[in-house]
Amino acid sequence: MTMEAHEMYREHILDLYKHPHNFGTLKAATNTHREFNPLCGDDVTMDVIVEDGKIRDIKFHGKGCAISMAAASLVTDAVKGKPIAEVKRMSKEDLLNLLHIPVGPVRLKCALLALDTLHKSIGDAK
Repeated sequence: MTMEAHEMYREHILDLYKHPHNFGTLKAATNTHREFNPLCGDDVTMDVIVEDGKIRDIKFHGKGCAISMAAASLVTDAVKGKPIAEVKRMSKEDLLNLLHIPVGPVRLKCALLALDTLHKSIGDAK
């Protein structure tokens, strides 16, 4: 990745931190789960509405660093309308591809918090 592209994605991450997509709560959520990273203080809750085996709607709320909030924003965008089985197969690599920036070992837990929260929120959904 060129330095110019890296900077563009870095700016996109900061924009998502300031103006996250799908931020808020869903009163009619069928599935909800909260995860907290005590090492850095990142805190994410996912509210999901599952209908007919698909994610009909999803929102997240919480607080954290730019990487964790951007990852939550990107993952919620990516899974809306997708079948639960497909979402359950999302991997660390899938999430890192959504971020488009290199994430070092110290920030990896921050980046993966949203995906972990999502997977646990839909754990028993069919």
